[in-house]
Amino acid sequence: MLASIITEPRFYAVAIPAVIFLGLAKGGFSGVSMAATPLLALYLPPLEAAALLLPIVICQDAISVNVYWRELSVWNLKVLLPGAVLGLALAWLFASHVSDDAIRILIGFTALAFVASVLLRTGHAMPKKSTVLGGVFWGALSGFTSFASQGGGPPFQVFTLPQKLPKMVFVGTTTVFFAAINVLKIVPYFLLAQFSAKNLSTSLALLPIAVAANFAGIWMVKTVPTEHFYRITYILLFILGCVLLGQGARDLLNSGN
Repeated sequence: MLASIITEPRFYAVAIPAVIFLGLAKGGFSGVSMAATPLLALYLPPLEAAALLLPIVICQDAISVNVYWRELSVWNLKVLLPGAVLGLALAWLFASHVSDDAIRILIGFTALAFVASVLLRTGHAMPKKSTVLGGVFWGALSGFTSFASQGGGPPFQVFTLPQKLPKMVFVGTTTVFFAAINVLKIVPYFLLAQFSAKNLSTSLALLPIAVAANFAGIWMVKTVPTEHFYRITYILLFILGCVLLGQGARDLLNSGN
């Protein structure tokens, strides 16, 4: 089976950093996962890139859920997951009609809008009470963007970060939420014919690097103080928001010429 893997060096120049980002994300630094699919999309069509990463992500989820499943917010999962299922269904229905660039712009704008709202707050803001309707909405947006580009982090964070959950509860909730989403993606990706023997073999070849990065991310989350953890998360969110917004706008303008 491994004889059919992708062999071009240019592919691995983007694939190896992508799976490292995924490993760190699954270890707890969820924002960096947004960079994985755009990196692979330099070589593969975005949806095919997301499908190639999915088996790797599911293996990483199994490791992370085993570490974090005791530390999570059940209420957040109850309101976010129904919305995520709706978002995945919509993404599946519109997969061939929605521009990848439009999705990148949407994700980037959402991330930057949230970071701006954090910066505009004065003093030490109190935790914000979230609503069921808000959870369904942001869960749906997270499911939709995760389906197309593994970019479900910003909508999820827009809903959960203002709650100022304890660090490990935030990480545990993030881990279980996206593990559930990733399992749900298997059927629609299969129905859209996004899996192939070559892609699955390539995923298997990249898996050891991804697992090592996963454990590195777990170690970093447990070591980094809570205040620094959230500061790093906001910075990553800002950088990735800028990159995705710029990339989407540039490619959209170029496609119109």
